[in-house]
Amino acid sequence: MTHRKNPAILAILILSVSLLSASVTAAWLTKYYDHAYTQALGFVCQSVIESVDDAAAFNVEQTVLSALKQFQYDPGMPEKQNLLASYGYRQSAFMQSVKDSGRLLILLVTATGGILFFIAACLWHRRETARINGLTDYLERVNTSRDGSLLQVGEGALARLQDEIYKTVTALQQSKDTALAAKHNFAENLYNIAHQLKTPITSISLSVQMLCHEMSSEHLVRITGQLGRLTRLEEALLLLSRIDTGTLTLERTEVDVFTLLMLAAENLQQLFLEKNITVEISEAEEMSISADMDWTMEAVMNLLKNCLEHTPPGGSVYCAYEQNPLYTLIRIQDTGSGFVKEDLPHIFERFYRGKDAAGGGVGIGLALSKAIIERQNGILSARNLPAGGACFEIRFYR
Repeated sequence: MTHRKNPAILAILILSVSLLSASVTAAWLTKYYDHAYTQALGFVCQSVIESVDDAAAFNVEQTVLSALKQFQYDPGMPEKQNLLASYGYRQSAFMQSVKDSGRLLILLVTATGGILFFIAACLWHRRETARINGLTDYLERVNTSRDGSLLQVGEGALARLQDEIYKTVTALQQSKDTALAAKHNFAENLYNIAHQLKTPITSISLSVQMLCHEMSSEHLVRITGQLGRLTRLEEALLLLSRIDTGTLTLERTEVDVFTLLMLAAENLQQLFLEKNITVEISEAEEMSISADMDWTMEAVMNLLKNCLEHTPPGGSVYCAYEQNPLYTLIRIQDTGSGFVKEDLPHIFERFYRGKDAAGGGVGIGLALSKAIIERQNGILSARNLPAGGACFEIRFYR
């Protein structure tokens, strides 16, 4: 209930101070006007007494004092019984200087109160803004993995918010640590499995090669093909484990985009010729990205392979690139049938094989490309073109 009580207490305190200030001001003004009216009445009486001769002065003085003693204020007195009112005088006609001084005093008190209120409001706003900025800086430090010690912002309405933020951040950090530990363990297990697979695969591969020299058999050809697939899987698992554990070293250099696309296409030239598919790379103005040449080329080759596998003979794969102040965009598209709608949300998931997946694939190529590109401040996305065909878009942010 603290966050509800504090505003109420503050409002009561402000109201109390306001009433007290109004009471003090009213008492001071009452005393001020009493003094002013007494002075005015004394001046009138003195003038009346001095206007008569000395013989009648005593009687006039006694008459005036007796009238003053008998006077009692009556709000209901008709104006015709008031001598001054009968002559057309009103309250505003008397003691103009006193009224001006009173107005000036009231204006001064009001202005002082307004200034004090404005100063108090500014101080309160600055204090609350500083407390909110402190919490914002804390969340920014947490999001950037820097020091996450919570600032002490004191009591008040933000105290509960601070406590809830701290508890939420603590729970999220614990969940993050647990997830990172699980991911690290998974990557290590993946590496161990892939490493253990390497020895028997190599041994079997050597034995099959020796058999192939001695005899020719369709079964040996199939075994050789499956061994090749196992070898690629083992290499992919090792690469995935290195990416997950952060041990994959990427040497960032200035890489020319056109050269990157040309080298990736040349490495796959034989596959494109066998399937009668052309590769077209549009040559734009010179532009470069900060990336690891070899691994980025590996990622681009996986994308080209995917387009190759889903483009019918006689089709084409197009590569284009452009640059803006935010990022460099590389676009790779084909003239095939495009992605199956159900597969599109999952094509970058590891070991996911869509309905039209190639027979020799293991469902890792696109996942590897995405991981390599994201490790270099990039984003990889896929979509279907309106006119048909699949399109990969790589954005390397500057």
